[in-house]
Amino acid sequence: MTLRFVSGRLLTGVALLTATLTGCNSGGDKTTASGTEQNATGASALTAGTWRGVLLTQGQEIPFLFDVATDGGKPTVTLRNGEERLKLDEITTAGDSTTIRLGVFDAALVVRADGADKLKGTWVKYDAPEPYRVPFTATKGAQKVFPVTGQPQSVDGTWNVTFKDDEGETYPAVGVFKQTGSDVAGTFLTTTGDYRYLDGQVEGNTVKMTTFDGSHGFLFTATKQPDGTLKGDFYSGKRGHETWTAKPDPNAKLANADAIVGMKPGQKRLDFKFPNVYEGGAISPTDPKYQGKVVVLQILGSWCPNCMDETNFLAPWYEQNKQRGVEIIGLGYERSPDYKVAAQKLLKMKERMNVGYDLAVAGISNKDSVAASLPQLAAFKAFPTTIFLDKKGNVRKIHTGFSGPGTGKYYEQEKADFNKTIDQLLAE
Repeated sequence: MTLRFVSGRLLTGVALLTATLTGCNSGGDKTTASGTEQNATGASALTAGTWRGVLLTQGQEIPFLFDVATDGGKPTVTLRNGEERLKLDEITTAGDSTTIRLGVFDAALVVRADGADKLKGTWVKYDAPEPYRVPFTATKGAQKVFPVTGQPQSVDGTWNVTFKDDEGETYPAVGVFKQTGSDVAGTFLTTTGDYRYLDGQVEGNTVKMTTFDGSHGFLFTATKQPDGTLKGDFYSGKRGHETWTAKPDPNAKLANADAIVGMKPGQKRLDFKFPNVYEGGAISPTDPKYQGKVVVLQILGSWCPNCMDETNFLAPWYEQNKQRGVEIIGLGYERSPDYKVAAQKLLKMKERMNVGYDLAVAGISNKDSVAASLPQLAAFKAFPTTIFLDKKGNVRKIHTGFSGPGTGKYYEQEKADFNKTIDQLLAE
């Protein structure tokens, strides 16, 4: 996605989703400056079953479901967003406080018991530019994201959507919702990516959908109007808020993602040399390893859920196709300007997601950093961005954003277009 909020199917054990600030302050949690727990002893407050968690922010409740189980005698937590399952296994207990690391993301849920089958704590994002803590509660036994008693109206189908932020700036989107009874799942596609798996319910003329992937907590609400349109609000984490309107439109589509970003006039190649995630090395597209091969450059950050969706596609794809004369270079733009910290985040992503292609530390996670480090680009709009180089090293295509598995048929088209581009470049 764009940095508007700084910021598939079964990702069991694959981290879309971890930790580092000082003094996480919920329920006696004790962390070092690097985010590692001390004195990890004591009984966990987590008991097996399905739980309904709630993030309390902006005067709203952002609920989500998660399952607690045991694996090898150790507790695991699996976040549920529609059909997505995100398994978390980095869980430690110190005193009465349990810390649930949120995969590759530098974040955690820090919780303690709050009575029988109840939890209380905090969602912490350790790498945020300022202290980021959101109150969290959970109750065991719930099976729905939102309780429903009334009869639902239909919001099923494809919608032409316009979002507006609090400064009045607007941007287009496509809403794709699948409704079964009162249950609804789907997502919003934008020109810079999608809002991933959304899950919720419809009660009467009101629809509510949420997602929590460890990096983002989103709440979408809307009321169906007499003319069949939708009008509602979008809440993101501690401060993000936008309004949105939608009209039914089975033919709704966005601008061509291959035409959003281009090269500056007269430029055909990208000239860079970035440090490898393994200290002491460096990566450049002119290295002998890449000569005469088709090369894919993935501009990403380990903090970015859409980037993780793309990585979850690219990592196995690379293993299946590298023998064809294709290489991938991941250019990581992390939140920390410290090389060692940034490299550690990318290495954790590499390990958890089985990334076999090369990764470099390219800069910090903002558009200006990308523009400065890749000055041949005419612009930069969003993480992730994918750049295709032909066998001569020339830039042949720049694709902004990534439509992930939560988008259904759009994800299938995304993969098909990627393969078509690779096949064409290999055939030359």
